[in-house]
Amino acid sequence: MRRDGDPGLPMTLYRQFKNQAELDAQYDVEKSVPDFMVYARHFIDESKLARHRLRCELDVPYGPTRDEHVDVFPAGAGSRAPILVFIHGGYWRMLSSKEFSCVAFGPVAAGVAVVNVNYSLCPKVTIDEISRQARAAVAWTWRNAESFGGDRDRIYVCGHSAGGHLTAMCLNTDWAGDYGLPDDVIKGAMPVSGLFDIKPIRYTLMQPLLQFTGDQVERNSPILHIRRNPVPMVLTWGADEPEEFARQSRDFGHAWEAAGNRCETWAQPGANHFTAIYGFEDPKSELCRRLFRLMGVRPA
Repeated sequence: MRRDGDPGLPMTLYRQFKNQAELDAQYDVEKSVPDFMVYARHFIDESKLARHRLRCELDVPYGPTRDEHVDVFPAGAGSRAPILVFIHGGYWRMLSSKEFSCVAFGPVAAGVAVVNVNYSLCPKVTIDEISRQARAAVAWTWRNAESFGGDRDRIYVCGHSAGGHLTAMCLNTDWAGDYGLPDDVIKGAMPVSGLFDIKPIRYTLMQPLLQFTGDQVERNSPILHIRRNPVPMVLTWGADEPEEFARQSRDFGHAWEAAGNRCETWAQPGANHFTAIYGFEDPKSELCRRLFRLMGVRPA
C-alpha cells in the first residue's frame, strides 16, 4: 500500500489501482473475453493437428526433472535452419507445451525449426526455478541444434504472456558466465502480451497459487534489470487486451530503447490476449511476417 508520496492521495496497491478487484479486472485474462473456452478448445484442437501433420520429436529432456522437456518441430529437409524457441503462457501455474504445438505451423512452413518449451509450474516450484528452466532450455537448444537440423547461431526466442516474461528473463542472462556459451546465444526476441513487471500479480487472485515473495518479484521483473543488449526485439500485444497488458509492453519497450537497445512495438488490431498468437499458425500472417523479418527469413 502506498500514497505516491502525497499524504493527501488515497491508498493504492499498485500504480493507480486501489484494491484487488481493480487489479483482477486487468489481469484476469480469462474474464477479459466472453468465452475463454473458445480459445482453450482452439489451442487444444489445433495443437493436436500440428502434432499429427508436422514431423516432431516430443518430450525431449533438457534438464533433470520430468517437467523439463521440449517438443521439437524440425524445419524439414536439409540442415542449418533458423530456430524459434517458443515459451508458453498460463501465468506460470497452468498449461504445458502440448497446448501450443500449433505455433509451429507458420514457422515450419517457412523453413524455421521450432523448439517448444515445457517447464514446471507454481506452486510446485518458484518463479526463480521457472526462469532457470527457461534459460536451460535455450542453452540445450544451442548445444543440440545440430541434432534436429537447426543452426545454433540463429536462435530466436518468443513467448506468450508468462512466456513473454520468460523470454525477457532469458535476455537478462550471463550466458558466458553462467552457461559457458557465447554472449550472443539469442539473436532476436518476440515477447507477445508479456508481463515485465510482476509486482502487481502479488495483489491479484493468482497470488495464492503463485506465492511470489518480494525478493522473487525483484529478481524476476525484467524491467528492473534492463542493460545494454544488442538483441533486437519485437514487442506485440492484442489491441483488445486489458490496458495493463498494453501498458506493460509499452513501458518495457520504452525502457529497452532508453538503454540503447533496438525495439519495435506493435498492437495487433482486433486481437485479444489469446488471438494475439493465432498468427503463428499462418506463415502469411502479419505476425509471422514480422517474426520472419526479425529472423532474416524469406519464406518461399
